[in-house]
Amino acid sequence: MLKIHGYAGSINVRKVLWTCAELNLPFERIDWGGGTRPVADAAFLKLNPVGMIPVLEDAGQLFWESNSIVRYLAAREGRHDLLPNTPAERAHVEKWMDWQVSDFNNTWRYAFMGTVRQNPNFQDERQIAASWEKFCAAVGVIERELSRTGAYIAGSTFTCADIVIGLSIHRWKSIPLQRPDLAAVERYYENLCEREGFRLYGRDGGA
Repeated sequence: MLKIHGYAGSINVRKVLWTCAELNLPFERIDWGGGTRPVADAAFLKLNPVGMIPVLEDAGQLFWESNSIVRYLAAREGRHDLLPNTPAERAHVEKWMDWQVSDFNNTWRYAFMGTVRQNPNFQDERQIAASWEKFCAAVGVIERELSRTGAYIAGSTFTCADIVIGLSIHRWKSIPLQRPDLAAVERYYENLCEREGFRLYGRDGGA
């Protein structure tokens, strides 16, 4: 059975949990981080030398970096609907996954930590406002793309890109600040809510 190391509230852990739900894969989740066992512990560093969650353990092999794990599991199960096997189609999915984990994630961190997590180190109002402005601008990119592609970020069908983008959109909706009206993003969120994996690990899985 797969082992997923990381606490359930982590957005990156939830990417892997949702992927397992899409693939009907049983797993055991083992708490690390988030106030449970610290990832700086020597036992965890044996799993991941960079000390970050999640870590996937599969038949003695260890994988880390959440988006890489999502891709691995889809490829492992031969789910070409989620991760196409032709180079061009796959690249259209992976470009959104790479953007999510780099540019997109970096927009919301300060606003989220300050308003949702109420972290005392993220309470500068100007930085919260700047982070929120960047986050909304990034969501605007998704709005324009969805208006062009249809139901999902990489086209008309659900892919791995929607797992990682969808959880960030859920985080956008969790921040208690005034959001712009983005009709395509709202339709997208409603589409995601029809999926059991998103209901479990996105909508109802925490912010």
